[in-house]
Order: sequence, then structure tokens, then C-alpha cells
Amino acid sequence: MVSVRIGLVGKPNVGKSTFFSAATLAQVDIANYPFCTIDPNVGVAFVEARLPCPCGALRSKLEADGRLEAPSEDDDRHGSLCQPRTGSCINHRRFVPVSLVDVAGLVPGASEGRGRGNAFLADLANCDVLIQVVDAAGSTDLEGQFTGAATSTEAAIECVRAEIEFLEHELDAWIGGLLQDGWHRGVRRVQAEGEKGLTSFVSDRLSGLGATPSRVAQGMHAFDQRHRTDKQPWDWDSSSLHLLGQCMREQLFPIVYAANKMDIAPPGVLDAFPDRTMVACMSDMELALSRAASAGLIRYQKGATTFAVNDSADLTEAQSKALTHMQARLEQAGGTGLARLLDEVLFDQLNRIVVYPVQDETHWVDGDGRILPDALVVPLGIHAKALAGHVHTDLEEGFIRGVDGRTRRVVGADHELGDGDVLKIHAKT
Repeated sequence: MVSVRIGLVGKPNVGKSTFFSAATLAQVDIANYPFCTIDPNVGVAFVEARLPCPCGALRSKLEADGRLEAPSEDDDRHGSLCQPRTGSCINHRRFVPVSLVDVAGLVPGASEGRGRGNAFLADLANCDVLIQVVDAAGSTDLEGQFTGAATSTEAAIECVRAEIEFLEHELDAWIGGLLQDGWHRGVRRVQAEGEKGLTSFVSDRLSGLGATPSRVAQGMHAFDQRHRTDKQPWDWDSSSLHLLGQCMREQLFPIVYAANKMDIAPPGVLDAFPDRTMVACMSDMELALSRAASAGLIRYQKGATTFAVNDSADLTEAQSKALTHMQARLEQAGGTGLARLLDEVLFDQLNRIVVYPVQDETHWVDGDGRILPDALVVPLGIHAKALAGHVHTDLEEGFIRGVDGRTRRVVGADHELGDGDVLKIHAKT
């Protein structure tokens, strides 16, 4: 069950498809030229839950009661007992799914139809958050043409800043255009209903982008603070609607940044953007390490700062040299950055937690006897009844009570769940 959708955006040739392939291990076209990606690639990446899987606590209890032996040294899962329906769990490290959408590279003028234009922008409509992959090495221009790595930190910073600004401008212009297209109807509603009519119009026009009443209200508040004019809405010009689009974009499409190609970037690029969530990434290296691990050459886990070459690996001289180079860069950088970025997006930017629904609060199993099969990614502050709806709508409609799997305490519909909770749901059937 995948409940979070993340869009990968940016200009062409910055490594979006490489990032996507490294994060999902999906086979996609990767090439050193603009618009390698035309139709969006959609795949699933797995992010490690911040808290250990509850199956660790379950194993400890069973071992203490003498009902289970300690795991053997050759146990491939290092003691994990759970049986995930999606994702995996090794050494009580539970990995949960998120959906990644890699869309075609965006060029200046997309909101006016350049490149794939609005077809590109429409691919982002149902995303919860955007990751903009930027070229931290400053090796490509805004059209995605390769120009060679920047020769100074200042030059690389200006390239990254230009990428950020043009993407924001295109998104603002796109949303502003959606508002402008029906503005004559919006004006009539404002004349009839005042500010309430304007808010209602904006909500209707942007409902397909995930606009909710609270997000629109926050966007309207920001617009009111920044819109400096005495003109009535029916006299607003395109700059006013562009600003309204900008305020709505900030609510609908939060953006975090993957500073890609950091292995060839000059030092100090990230220091220039302290007000933005930006993580140094090396997607080329992550993809190479993941493929080497899949081929049985190395032992490597996503997010690790090192790896080990398998004794059985028959490496060529070129492979050995490449792995030695990657080992040094990996240790120096503290990882490739992809796992860290996805962690920040899911748990900090989107404020999600991981909760485990079960049908038996004693043994933590489902109806088929599988231990902790589901790890649901849900919003922070979710209540027990709402969680039941994430499992099945019938469970939410017939909700009676819940039972905390750790404490065995009965909880009501408005009980707020915490990260790592195990919950049995009782409902009318």
C-alpha cells in the first residue's frame, strides 16, 4: 500500500532518471542528452522507518518466555520475525514504500508550451511533494546542454540558483494561468460573495492539484500579506495572478532539493542555500553500488557510508579500481545522500509516521497468521478511527474501538497514534 507520491523534477540532464533508477532499481532510459525521459516513469522506493520494527520487541518477549531461540549467525534476516506484504525488514530495520514519479526535464517556457509544456506540469498534479534534482557541479545550462563542470564555487552556486528560480517561475506561471483562464467567472463570484467567493473560486480551479480548504486559506493569507495594490480583483493584472499562483504553489507543491553530482562539484555549494532543504547526492554512485550489490560483487545497504567486497567476487582491474574510488568518496561524503533525502522528505517535510495494524493484539498477526504484515505510512497526529480507514473504508465506518498492541489498553476513535504503534481494530462487520 503506497500512500505517498513524490515527484522528481528539474531541467533536463541533471540526473533525475539516474536518481529514480537508483532509488527504485527500476530499469529506465538514462542518457547524456536532454529529454531522455518523455513519458513519466513511476516506481516504488523503500525508505527505512525511523524506529525499529516492533518485531524486535516481539522477538525479545518470545525469547524471554522461552518460546523462541536466539537467531543463528547465518540468519539472512538477522532476527527479524515480521512478514512484510510490501517492503522488507532485516535486523528489525523496516523499509516502507513511497511512490516516485520521474517526469520529463523542464525547460524555461514550459508554462507557455515549450518542451513537453503543460503535459509535464500535469504529471505533477497528484504529488505530495517535489524533489528538484539540481546540478550542483554547474555542468549543464538551463536547456540541459552539457557545458563542463563549473570552475569555481561561485559559478556553481549561480547555476543552482538559476535552476531553482526558473522551476519556481514555471510552476507559478502554470498555476497562475489556471486561475487566469477562468478569471471572468472568479470576478463574478467576488462581486457577489466578496472574499469568500474568491477563496471558493481558487479552491474549485485548483482542486485537481490537491487543493484543500486549509491549504487555500493559508495561500490566500500569504497572498494578502504580499499583494500590494488598492485595485479590486476585477482590475488585477497578470502580475497579481502570478503572485496568487506563487502563493498557492508554495502550499500545494513544497519543494526539497537533491544537490546531485556532488562528487564533481566545487566545495561550499550547499552553504549558499541555508533557507532550503538541500541534501548532497551522488545518484550515479548509488546506482553503481546498488547494481554491484545485486550482481553479488559487494555487500551494501542504502544509506550506508561504506560497503564490503565479497570474497567470491571475481573483479576485473577496472572494477576493483572503480570500487576503491567509490569507497573513498562514499566515506568522505558520509553516504550517497539518496536515503537521507528520502528520509527527510517523508518524515520531516511530510510529517509522516509508521503504524502497524494487526488483527490479533497478542501475537501481532493478521487473519492469515502473518506477523506484522503491514507498515502504513500515515500523517502525524492520525486518530485510531482514521487509521482504520487506511486499512479499509468499512473498518472506519464500523469502527468500535482499538487496542494498543504494546500496552493492551483499549483506545477510542479519537486516540492519537504515535510512530511505531501497533493497533488492533475492532469494527462492525
